[in-house]
Amino acid sequence: MRILHTSDWHLGRIFHSIHLTDDQAYLLDQVVNLIPETKPDVIVIAGDIYDRSVPPVEAVKLLDETLSRILLDYRVPIVLLGGNHDSPERLSFGNQLLKRAGLHIVSQISSDLGPLVFHDKYGEVHFCAVPYAEPVLVRERLGLPDISDHNQAMLALVQHIVRNIPSNARKIAVAHAFVTGGQTSESERPLSVGGAGNIDAGCFDGFNYVALGHLHQPQGLAGEHIRYSGSLMKYSFSEAAHRKSINLVELDREGKTAVESISLSPRRDLRCIEGYLSDILKGPQNGENQNDYLMVTLKDQGAIYDAIGQLRQVYPNILHIERPCLTVDGYLSRPAGDYRKLSELELFGSFYEQVTGEDFGEEQKILLADILEYLRSKEREVAL
Repeated sequence: MRILHTSDWHLGRIFHSIHLTDDQAYLLDQVVNLIPETKPDVIVIAGDIYDRSVPPVEAVKLLDETLSRILLDYRVPIVLLGGNHDSPERLSFGNQLLKRAGLHIVSQISSDLGPLVFHDKYGEVHFCAVPYAEPVLVRERLGLPDISDHNQAMLALVQHIVRNIPSNARKIAVAHAFVTGGQTSESERPLSVGGAGNIDAGCFDGFNYVALGHLHQPQGLAGEHIRYSGSLMKYSFSEAAHRKSINLVELDREGKTAVESISLSPRRDLRCIEGYLSDILKGPQNGENQNDYLMVTLKDQGAIYDAIGQLRQVYPNILHIERPCLTVDGYLSRPAGDYRKLSELELFGSFYEQVTGEDFGEEQKILLADILEYLRSKEREVAL
C-alpha cells in the first residue's frame, strides 16, 4: 500500500498581515499533481486543516477545490483528521454523505469510534485515526473518570479504536499531538502548559507507521516509523531553514514501511538575511527570489531614514526588520534611573551609549552643548 502523508495546511493563515491563501493554493497544486506519479492508495491529512475554528471563505473554497480534485479526478480516498486549530463540528459537516465519495473525516470523539479499513493486494490495512481532543472531552465521551492529561487520553483512544483489530493485522495510526522528543517551532499553538500536553511514543506501540500532525518541522521519532510530515509551508521565521515536504509511505506485505520525503517548492520562500543596508540594497546575490518573504537584520550602527521603504524598492515582500544595535537582549534599551530627572545633555548621552555601545566622550558633549545653545538662542529670537 502506498500512502501520501501530509498535515498542518493551516488554510486561511495570515502572516504579518499577509493573507497566504494564494501561496497555499500554489503548494496544494503540487500536492495534487504528485498523485499521477506516486499512485497512492490513500491520502492522509493529519490535522490543522484550517488555521482557525471559523475559517475565511477563501480557505473553505480552497479546501473544497483541492479535495474535489483528489476525489473526483483521481478517485483516491482521503483520511482527514481534525487538529487543535479546527472546529470538530464544522469540519465534520456532511461526513456520512462524503464517505461515499471516499472522504473520511475524523474530527469528533464518540464511543463508536473505530478503525477505517482499506485494502491492497495483500489484504486489509487498518487506519486508526485519532482526532485531537482535550482530556476532559475524552473522559466524558468514553466514560473514563481517571483520565487527567493528554498522554492518558491518547492511550485510551488508541486502545478503544484497536480493541477489535486482529493483533497480526497491518495498522496505521493517524494522530495530531506533540510526541515527546519532537522539535518545535514558533508557529505551533501549545496544547497545554507545563508538559501536560506531551504524548509518549509508547502510545503507538504495535503500529507499522504513525502519521503525525501538529509539529511543523518534518521529522522522525522512535526508529523513524513515527513521523511528522511537517506543515504545508513556513509559518514563522523560526522555520526559515526547514525543508517542507510530503511523505510517501510504502507498506509491504509483512507490514514493513519505507518512507520517501518529497520536497515542496513554494512560490515565495520565507528567508532571513543579515547585513549592512548598502550591501542588501544591491539585491539578490545567489539567485534568490527577490519576491520572497523576508526578515532583515541590519548591522548598521547609526540612524537610518526609512529603512523598510528603501529595502522594499528591492525586496517588495519584507515583513520585518531588526536592528540589534537598538536592543539589549532582544528588548528596546531604556536609560538607567529616572529619565525625567536627566538634563537634555545627560539624556542624549545615555541614548548615544545605548545605541552605539560606546562612551559619550567630552568632544561629543561639547559639540552637543553648542548645538543645544544654538537652538535655545533661536527660540529666544522667536520669542522676542
